[in-house]
Amino acid sequence: MSLRKWINFRNSLAFRLTLWYAGVFTISSFVAFLLFYILITSFIQGRTDEELLNQANRFSALFIAEGVEAVKNDAVIEAQAAGIKKVFFRFLSMNGQVFSSSNISYWKDIHINETAIKKLLQGSSHVFETITIPDHKDKVRILYAFLSPRIILQVGQAMESYSRFLDAFKGIFITTMTFLIVIATGVGWFMARRAVSGVEAVTRTARNITGGTLEERVPVKERGDEIDQLAMTFNQMLDRIQTLVIEIKEMSDNIAHDLKGPITRIRGIAELTLTNGKSMNEYENMAASTIEECDRLLDMINTMLLISKTESGAGKLSREQINLAGLLRRACELFEPTAEDKRVTLSCDVPNECHLMGDNRMIQRMLSNLLDNAVKYTPSGGAVKISLSENDEKEVVIIVRDTGVGISPVDLPRVFERFYRCDQSRSEPGIGLGLSLARAIARAHGGDITATSTPNQGSTFTVMLPKSAKK
Repeated sequence: MSLRKWINFRNSLAFRLTLWYAGVFTISSFVAFLLFYILITSFIQGRTDEELLNQANRFSALFIAEGVEAVKNDAVIEAQAAGIKKVFFRFLSMNGQVFSSSNISYWKDIHINETAIKKLLQGSSHVFETITIPDHKDKVRILYAFLSPRIILQVGQAMESYSRFLDAFKGIFITTMTFLIVIATGVGWFMARRAVSGVEAVTRTARNITGGTLEERVPVKERGDEIDQLAMTFNQMLDRIQTLVIEIKEMSDNIAHDLKGPITRIRGIAELTLTNGKSMNEYENMAASTIEECDRLLDMINTMLLISKTESGAGKLSREQINLAGLLRRACELFEPTAEDKRVTLSCDVPNECHLMGDNRMIQRMLSNLLDNAVKYTPSGGAVKISLSENDEKEVVIIVRDTGVGISPVDLPRVFERFYRCDQSRSEPGIGLGLSLARAIARAHGGDITATSTPNQGSTFTVMLPKSAKK
């Protein structure tokens, strides 16, 4: 493995997770072994202490029954029976001097512990100590206890069981810990690779998308874990980005198409006037036509900017109490002459008052766009009806219903897109931004607009706004 690959591997999340898994598992195993070792050694030492105390109690009972000589003889016999390398006995005076003992040739390096004798003299019933003798394999557990008020018994026993257990434990510990570290590393690597596999899928998808493949998505394994949630969130983000890219492309195409007409007309009028114009009146007409086309372009650009600001939240909406009923009545009065000119019946069914918090100017523009569309696409003899009500969810509901040309099922899902115009609307003046702006305003107030339609029977636009608009 090259140095660069090793550095990348060492810095990878899978490598770090493997170290964590192996480290935690190893430490946990070590702590478990340590607790087991402490428990077993404490048990072995307790058993040894119990044997020494039983021996001291037996000698004490024998001393009371038969005297000190019987105890001396029994100690010698006991030491020989057990083995002089396993146990020894000493009898001490109050000043710590030895006056009798078993065969202690093997234990000659064990001295009298003056501190232990002092503790006995100070009132302790017995004193234990563990010592290590140079050149001796086993540790020695020693008991100091009173045999009588003037005789102290020193009993020592080699801790063979302790040494055997310690030797066996060392071998088992080294072997087992090596095995556990290998297993922990393998399991940790498997778990780490499994854990980061989803992240790698996200990374691969992101790299492919960088290459221009917006249609690719991260596979979701339906486990419901954090990786799946990351994949689903990433896919949702990709869906949104792809939608935005498509919308930008379509909007660019529509802008180019809608700009081409007015600019071509402006150039044509200017070229024609400059070529054939002979009077001031012709130049004035050219200027007037140019201004009209420029106003149309400016209106389109300003509307696009307003939609963008409204959708992004960059345009701050004012928050004031609005009497929506009065606003609707004034909007109907404004469009009444246009409806009469087309012989379209315009009716307004609203209560006396209906209040909500919002931007008066923006809501007025939303209503104007909806009424303008309804009247524009309703033929002579048709009807447009506006109603206002409140539902149980503390929302106001505005319904604009017409008996116009309607919208086909193919076009209906796209009527709120920027610059989108149905086939029926292409013969009418407009730039296809009115409904987009209306929906942007409704959503900026925490509401929305929905549309239903039947071709050749009419359309219904429903606006729902919360009475207390979201900020």
